Amino acid sequence: MGTSEWVSTSMPYLTPREKGQSDAWGAETAARGRRGSQRIVHAAEIVAPPEIAELLGIADENVVVRRRVMYVDDVPCELTDTYYPLHIARGTRLAGAAKIPGGAISLLAGLGYVGARVQEDVVARMPGREEREALRTGDDEPVLQLTRLTLDAHDRPIQADRMAMPGRLQRLRYEIKIG
Repeated sequence: MGTSEWVSTSMPYLTPREKGQSDAWGAETAARGRRGSQRIVHAAEIVAPPEIAELLGIADENVVVRRRVMYVDDVPCELTDTYYPLHIARGTRLAGAAKIPGGAISLLAGLGYVGARVQEDVVARMPGREEREALRTGDDEPVLQLTRLTLDAHDRPIQADRMAMPGRLQRLRYEIKIG
């Protein structure tokens, strides 16, 4: 990616894909003449980290986590941890390390879990050693951390995401429809 900036919006990642469509990341990067890919590095049941437990409204419970490294033209640009309540993800493809055709949002919709409201928080922070290595950043380069909570029409949490992106490469765009 060099020093070019990647402008990202959240909306394509919040709505299910049509049958046969590629995942949102691949479609977004292709539309910009780039090649987007991802590598799932881990999928397992774990005890929810405190911040994630609070978002999901649980305490001392296990969740399913999928850890991914996102790439643009083979350059790592984002680390994404996605957490699902156990009652939603256990025994589904969400709990495995294989790529999900059409993406996880489409799978969730097929299971009856459709997002209706999203809450996002963005902070700048210094990355840990593992994040620096995975994102190939310098010791003094901050990352943007985006934490997203997706809720259904009854305000029940169905997914929580925590992403880390090199600050020098990212610009997040929020478009809000009024009325």
